[in-house]
Order: sequence, then structure tokens, then C-alpha cells
Amino acid sequence: MNQPRLAPQPLATISSIKVKLGVLITVTICVAMALTALGVVFGVPALLAVPVILAVAIGVTQLLAVGMTSPLRQMTQAARQMAAGDYSGRVVTGARDEIGELATAFNQMAEELAAVDQERRDLVANVSHEVKTPLAALSARLENLVDGVEEVDEESLEQLLAQVRRISALVTDLLDLSRLDAGKSALQLQQVRVSDFLNTAVADVDVPERGIRFEVSATPDLVVLADPNRLTQLVTNLVTNAARHSPAGGVVRVSAVADGADTWAIEVADQGPGVAAEERERVFERFGTGAGNTGGGTGLGLAIARWVCSLHGGTISFVEPTAGSGGARVRAVLPRQARPLAAEAARPLPTSVATAAPTPVTTPSVIPELFGEFWPQRGVPGRRDLLVAAVLVGLLAAAIIPFRPLGVALFLVLLASGAVLIYASPYRREPFTLTCAALGTVLASTVLLRDARWIVSLCVLAGALVMTAGLTRGRTVPGFVVGAMSWPLSAVRGLPWLGESIRRLSGKERRAAYLRTALWSVLAIVVFGILFASADALFAAWMRAVLPAWRMDNLVFRGFVFVAFGGSLLGACYLALNPPRVDPPTSGRRPVAHRYEWLLPVGLVNAVFVLFLVAQATAVFGGHAYLRRTTGLTYAQYVHQGFGQMTLATGLTLLVVWAAARKAAQVTPADRLWLRGSLGLLCALTLIVVASALYRMSLYQEAYGFSRLRLLVDVFEGWLGLVVAAVLVAGWKLRGAWVSRFALLTGAAALAGLALANPDAWIAEHNIARFEQTGRIDWWYLTSLSADATPTVLELTREQGECLINDGSHGAGDPLAWNLGRWSARQAVSEADLPRRHQCFLASQSD
Repeated sequence: MNQPRLAPQPLATISSIKVKLGVLITVTICVAMALTALGVVFGVPALLAVPVILAVAIGVTQLLAVGMTSPLRQMTQAARQMAAGDYSGRVVTGARDEIGELATAFNQMAEELAAVDQERRDLVANVSHEVKTPLAALSARLENLVDGVEEVDEESLEQLLAQVRRISALVTDLLDLSRLDAGKSALQLQQVRVSDFLNTAVADVDVPERGIRFEVSATPDLVVLADPNRLTQLVTNLVTNAARHSPAGGVVRVSAVADGADTWAIEVADQGPGVAAEERERVFERFGTGAGNTGGGTGLGLAIARWVCSLHGGTISFVEPTAGSGGARVRAVLPRQARPLAAEAARPLPTSVATAAPTPVTTPSVIPELFGEFWPQRGVPGRRDLLVAAVLVGLLAAAIIPFRPLGVALFLVLLASGAVLIYASPYRREPFTLTCAALGTVLASTVLLRDARWIVSLCVLAGALVMTAGLTRGRTVPGFVVGAMSWPLSAVRGLPWLGESIRRLSGKERRAAYLRTALWSVLAIVVFGILFASADALFAAWMRAVLPAWRMDNLVFRGFVFVAFGGSLLGACYLALNPPRVDPPTSGRRPVAHRYEWLLPVGLVNAVFVLFLVAQATAVFGGHAYLRRTTGLTYAQYVHQGFGQMTLATGLTLLVVWAAARKAAQVTPADRLWLRGSLGLLCALTLIVVASALYRMSLYQEAYGFSRLRLLVDVFEGWLGLVVAAVLVAGWKLRGAWVSRFALLTGAAALAGLALANPDAWIAEHNIARFEQTGRIDWWYLTSLSADATPTVLELTREQGECLINDGSHGAGDPLAWNLGRWSARQAVSEADLPRRHQCFLASQSD
């Protein structure tokens, strides 16, 4: 059998598992430290460096750990196959440590068990055949005698007795065989005169009446120390076997001679067809009767003869017959002074038998067991196309993203990544997945429209969340969260899939040679290019002319970008091919038995909401004087005080509605009315709270100014109100399965709408309008806004607009860095013909 080619195992030559673990930990730590040092030296941001370092450390650990625990998992799988009756499994490993030794011992055990199992099968088959034949003949003759078909005479009785003796001989052989297996027999040694013993033993042999003659010869005065009973078994089986295969009237020659100073030999020769050279070893196996056997027999005699020889410390084999005699010639060589060894010590190992060719056990991965039912393996094959696509996207990102502001470059990479994910997803034709893909594209397009990093970052993160929800087909809020968490977890869960994809990429020998050649060529160019560039200024100048953007000072940064984008896309591809079970099971609901168990808490929450809204109305209608007299706060301080709490209360309301609906999962028509009424009232009160919170924020912004955080909170509170309204509609129809997806998609759409509305420009516009009314503005905050706000500020107030610090000049002239916000800022600054911004002096007051 051709052994499978072992995967490369870097630590296979180490002979200690403890040393392997030490090397594994040391190398991983050194790689992580080296990458950290490179990131610090070349200014790689921590947000980019940390995930790359973790991913590379995991990859190095996986590479070095290949084969360390594989034999153990193979043994577990093979043991399970053995429990099911399949003994063909073998452990394949090149390890030399303790686990490798255990694997070798396991394979030996498997071979012995396979041989024993095959012998058991042969025993059942042969014994059934050998017993069935004489029993059938015996039964037929007895029936004839009972029915009177045959007369009871001496010949009939002799034939019946012959069949009984045949069965008895078989039973005797089986008993001897059982003693061999159990190791119950031990030698009873005594002095044996060989000539007398041999004549007696041959005379007692019961053979068929076919005119067979025996010629016995022995060395005179040859005396040995042996077990006469066992020697009798040896001679009886050899002589019986020879007589069975001899022709009628043939001669069987039995001889015993001194064979050296310490040994003697017994030879039995017949005139039968002989034993072919290729079968001379197999006939000593149990039931090994040979290919040309026509003399009957059980095939156990020679196996017992070999066992007797082994007990005495001797050997037995077929030898070439003497010249001109033909037939078979078997020779047993025994010591003259046998030692009283236990039978177990001389018990031979099971002889290899003709079984199915052993097959290597497929190594099961420990990673599927680590993730369990949450993320099972669903037969996902390796994908060369996705691996190549991820590498190409990583190279594209490394080539065009570094050292450029947000713009066309990042959008192209995000668009290519999304296209690969949609191509990889088996659910790409489902409406929800397509909707998520379209919404993710809209969110990604904000890098083309806006210069404000805060809103662009939020949109990109939201796009990633929406894409993971579409790939995993999440249906609940916990499902969306788990789906987003599964993306980084795919760096571990997808390692077996990544390994299979790499093997498929280099599956053919020629393709593997191409890949190795390319890798070594690139490595040689990089190493020698860096060395010569640092050694010769002219060579370095030539290199800079050929590769102006790939100098050493940014090569490391581009490497981090390549790993980050390519690795993230690979993990997302595995997530698309084999999404985990993100949504919790619905069978765990335990509805309560009584209505008051959920109605009373909901009623109390409604009462608290009503009391809070009464306080709100009192503050509004009571006026500022009443509010200051009662609380000691100004109205601006009052409206600012509880906005965060009101936002949190809105979110908790959704949790209360979910819990109550879950506890009242099985309701009667009467309970359904109470459920709709109580939860509907709670949602209606929550909508009033949302309106109050938005009103409070409006007043606070009028008093203290407009900012990004306040605008974002406004949008978030408005989105919460929309979700509460959706819950109200779903609760009225008692069909709320769509609410979670509705909340996800509308939240992402609200964020995209905020980005399209140009939030920095809106903030600048309202702050300047407030300045014109009140004379108060924070110009320092206004100068921190992105280039998106520049045209608006220049249009509203030219004097203060000259003090803006962002004119959109970053990335000008680079098509891959184009961005609508910066382009509009440059156009506005050019038309206004403003002085350089660093010459501007800020003399305006601020809050």
C-alpha cells in the first residue's frame, strides 16, 4: 500500500513533546515581538497592528503545531472504527516524540487485532464447514437406520464411528488451540528416548485405510529432555498431515536424528503433491490448508505443531525434498535440553493474515470540537478561487490605500471585498442578503462623499455589521451580535478550511513548483535589493526611480495592510461559506401560567412612565420660575440633566416588551387583549418620551451649541422611536419576527442618511446661525470640523471662514484619493481666494 504523503511538520525531528511546546511558545512570542517592533519603528497604528500581529501569531502557531496532536486524534478515530468492527485504520505520523512512539505501538496493536479478528472469522467459517460435513453424513445414515432403509451391520457402524472420530479430532484440535491462545499449558519435562518414543507415537496414529506405510528411523541412544505429551502432539499432527496428502499405497518416512551438539531434528516426508515455495509459511497459519489441498483436514494441525516447537524453543519449516523423491518434507529442529518455559512465554504473536489493506485514518480537526454545535462543519471544501481573490484584494489594498486619505482607493477595496463575499455566499439570491449587500454598498460609498472620519468610520462599521447579518441570515438582535463576533472568530474556525484551500492551490506538483519558485524569487529580490540599496547610494537611487512608492520606510506598513485586508476577507469568506448558528433556539421559552405574572410588572412600568410624563408637563407649563424654585436648576440645566437617562429608558422599554411577550407566549383571547393593551400603552408612552427627549436635546443645543455627538444622539433617539413604533405595529398584529431585521436595516439606513446629509456642514451652519442670534460660538470647535464644512462656512461668514484649518488640500491631484468633500472644499477656497490658513489669527470669542 502506498503511504500518504505527510504534511510538513517543522517540529517532527524533536523527540520530546515538552521541548516542542517550549519551541512553539518561544517562536510565537518572538514573532509577535518582532512584528510589534516593526510596527512601532515604522509608525503602524495600533488599531491596524494588533489584529495583524494576533493573526500572524495564530498562523505561526498553527504552522509549527502541525502534526503535534494529529496522531492522538487519528488514534481516537481509529479506535471508534475498531469499536464498529473495522480494524484497517492506521495512524500516519512522522513524529519521534512520545506521541510518535504511542502511534507506532497503536499500529502494531491494530495489526494484531486485525489478524485475530480475521482468524476468528476463519475459525467460525472453517469449523462450521468441517463440523457440518460429518454431521450431515452422520445424520443421514442414522435416519436411514431408524427408518429401516438400511440394515444395522458392522460396516454401517464403522462408517458412523469414523464420522464421530472426525468430529472428535476436530474438537481435540480446537481444545489444543484454545490452550495455545489462553497460555494455559506448560511443559512437563522428562528424559525421552527418541527411538522408542517415535515408534510408539507413529504406531498410535489413526489414519484412513488406504494402504499407507510408515518407515521410522532414529539415531540410536538419542535421549532428550522434553515433554513427551507435547512431542506426541507434534509427531501425530505431522504424520497425520503427511498421510492425508499421500497417495494410496504411498510411503511416509519419519526420522529423528542428532542435529549438532545441542539440537536434534524430526523429519516427516511424504510422496504427495508437495507444498509450493510461496505457501510454505502460510500453511503453518491457523486453517492454512494450502491452495491445492484435497485431503481434507481442519488446517489446525501444523499450527499446533509450530506451537509445540515454540514451547520447546525450536523451529519448524518445510524444506526441499531429497533429490528424486518429490512430495513434501517438513523438518522440526528442537533443543536437546528444553527449559520449562510457561506456555505464554512461547505463545507466538498472531500471524498476519490476508485482510483488507490498512488505510490511514483521516485526521479529525480539533477546531470543530472546540466550537461544537454553535459552528459545525457542513462539508465546506477548500476554495482556490476565494483564496486567490483574498490575496489579490490584500495586494490591491497594500498598493493603493497607505498614505492616502479616505477616497476612491478605500472604496475600490471595499467594493471588491463585498463582491467577493457575495460571490462566496450560497444565499446571494435571497432578498435579505441582497438588501444587506446593497445597503452595505451605500454605506461604503460614504468614503467617496465625506471627509469627516467619524461618520465614515461609523458607516464602514455599520456596513460590516449589515454584511455579516446578510451572510449569516440573522433574524434576532443576539443573532446580529453573534454574527459580527463570528467574523474575528473565523480566524480560528476557518483554519482547517484555509489549509485545505492552500493544499488545493498547490495540489499538483507543477503548480506547487510554480508557487515555490515565485515565493523564493520574491524573497531573493527583497533581501538582496535591501542589502544593495543600503550599501550603494547609486543603486538605491535606481531602486527609488523604479519603485518610488515601495521604499523600505513604507514596505512594512503596506505588509500590515495586506495581512489586515486579505486576512479579514478570508475570514469573511469562510463566514459566508459556513455561517454559524447565530440565532438562539426558540424552544427554550417558558411561558408563565398566570396573567398577573407579566401584566403586573408591565402595569407598574406604565405607571412610572405616566408619572414621569406628568412631571415633564408640569415643568413645561410651570415655567422657568417654577422650575428654579422647585429644583434650583435653570431650564437649560434641567433639559440637559436627563437626556441620557431618557435614551436608556427608551432602550429598556424594548427589553420589557420582549420579556413580557416571551412570558406570555401562549395566551388566551382574553389575555391577548390585555397583552395588546398593556404593551401598546407602554409603547405609546415611550414614543412620547422619545419626543420629549428630542425636544430636550433641541433646547440644549440652542443653549450650548451643536456638535457631532449631540447630532448623532439625536439620530439614535429618533431611530429608537421608529423601532418602538414598529414594535407597536407588530404587537397589534402579534407578528414580530420582522422587527429585528427592520431595526437593523433602518438603523444602517439612518446612519447612511446622516452621512449623505453632510453632518459637519449642518453643524457649522447651525452654530453660525446661533452665533448670529446670540453672539456666542466656539470657533476652535468649528475649525476642527472636516473639509465637508468648508463651503458652508465660507458661504455664511467670510471673515471667520478665513480661519478654517481644513481646506481639503490633502490628497489633491491624486485620483485615488479623490473625495467629494475635499474637492468641494478646494473649490470653495479657490473661489474665495483666501490667505494661507496658518497665517490666520483667531480673535473671536468662544463659549
